[in-house]
Amino acid sequence: MSNSNQDLSSKPKDPAKGFLAWVERTGNKLPDPVFIFFYLILFLVVVSVLCALFGVSANHPTSLNADGTPEVIKSASLLSAENIQRLWVEMPKTFTHFHPLGYVLVVMLGAGVAERSGLFAAGIRQAVRGAPLFLLTPVVALVAMLSNHAADAGYVVMIPLAAILFASVGRHPLAGIAAAFAGVSGGFSANISPGQLDALLFGITEAAVDGSSLDPSWTMNIAGNWYFIAVLMVIYLPTIWFVTDKIIEPRLGKWVPDERQAAEYGEEDKPLTDKQRKGLRHAGLAMLAVCALWALMTFAPGTPLLNEPAEGVEQAWYVTATPFFRSLVAGFMILFLAAGWAYGKAAGTISDHRGLVEMMADAMKDMGYYLVLAFAAAHFVAMFNWSNLGLISAVHGANGIENSGLPLPITLGLIVLFTGLLNLFVGSASAKWALLAPVLVPMLMLLGISPEGATAAYRVGDGATNIITPLMVYFPLILIFAQRWQKDFGIGSLTAMMLPYSLWLLVSGVVLMMIWIFLGIDLGPGAPVAYTLPG
Repeated sequence: MSNSNQDLSSKPKDPAKGFLAWVERTGNKLPDPVFIFFYLILFLVVVSVLCALFGVSANHPTSLNADGTPEVIKSASLLSAENIQRLWVEMPKTFTHFHPLGYVLVVMLGAGVAERSGLFAAGIRQAVRGAPLFLLTPVVALVAMLSNHAADAGYVVMIPLAAILFASVGRHPLAGIAAAFAGVSGGFSANISPGQLDALLFGITEAAVDGSSLDPSWTMNIAGNWYFIAVLMVIYLPTIWFVTDKIIEPRLGKWVPDERQAAEYGEEDKPLTDKQRKGLRHAGLAMLAVCALWALMTFAPGTPLLNEPAEGVEQAWYVTATPFFRSLVAGFMILFLAAGWAYGKAAGTISDHRGLVEMMADAMKDMGYYLVLAFAAAHFVAMFNWSNLGLISAVHGANGIENSGLPLPITLGLIVLFTGLLNLFVGSASAKWALLAPVLVPMLMLLGISPEGATAAYRVGDGATNIITPLMVYFPLILIFAQRWQKDFGIGSLTAMMLPYSLWLLVSGVVLMMIWIFLGIDLGPGAPVAYTLPG
């Protein structure tokens, strides 16, 4: 083993020194995100009482009184009789009407079947096996990013498989782990199409817009960042390729397996069985059938998924296609469900309809923690809206940015960096966005940035620093994968190995975000980056 590899594993070993060690210690002291929301609710109650007592207010940016003067938004105490009654009486409604809840549960009904039937695992293995040697790194990175549609399969299957693939051609297996981890987790928001994450984040965005009352007509479009995340994937792919081949692997040095490692490569790289290949073919046909069904409902006579304009009325194409975009949540559920069932029947992992229902039920069992987190987040978001502090903060924040003279692209860039920093301490993507969205979304709307633009800025910062924080839920698992190849590989070793990826992904994401905002390119179909308040 080379000196460079020894340096990598030995330098970060002292847990008591350095910034990253401080981040690790501080982050480990934070409570569970559910309790973070509980403490924030208590803090919010105190702040709302003080703000109501001192008369904190702001002029509504769009609503006028009868005499033409701006309506004044006054802060409301959460200990008022009205808000206390609302809290207890509307608790079931507050929880069940939390927008992300329904979106995520619907998609996971299908994705859970696709994962448990073995479709995702077999698809990932088939995609990366047999890649040309010089293209191994970009193929691993690409499939890793695409595997985010496969929920946990990207972490559980793709990352150890990447190590096996690199080792099998004489390359360092830790470099394979690094490239795959950077793709799955660092490129968390980069993909060729929308998926579960879009449903989750845009559900929270919709809740933030509704709570602000700035634009009652705005509705969630799961494809609202489609163009942006596709370009982000194109940017991230050569970035991960460069960092892996030019920075990480040279530092690791040449890998020489010992006898145990040579004998324990595992089964991840074995060819697919005939049943698995048959299952993939059947899954492909099922996916084509679902796509054809959606095309039929969109373009056939009657067009149930299009809003046809009244005769003689001009209507923007994305307004016409609103039902289609909103149907994509259900569409992904049906797509994953049909493909997973077709694969399972052909591969022998699903025996009958009872097995299918059991997989769907198991997927919902896995969502138990998310339900608890959603309950806490739903009440934090709702109470923030009841206090009016979200809109008041947004108005004053927008005025402050306007008075500072900072160009909007730079403002968005700073928001990306702030999100990346916060991600070091709060690992959950939904928890962070539930905290930030009630202020950031309306504030940026007032500055002329659409809710889709605010969501895109958040997800760039969220993904880039996932790979260097021990608070990320899969960080210990990746450490175990790495220790299979190098026993003394510690948390500091993994963080140091992934830090170059984090910096390069963050810089490239910030630059892309700033250029995108400057050019004013649509972030997705029917999702312009610029925004004008109604009226």
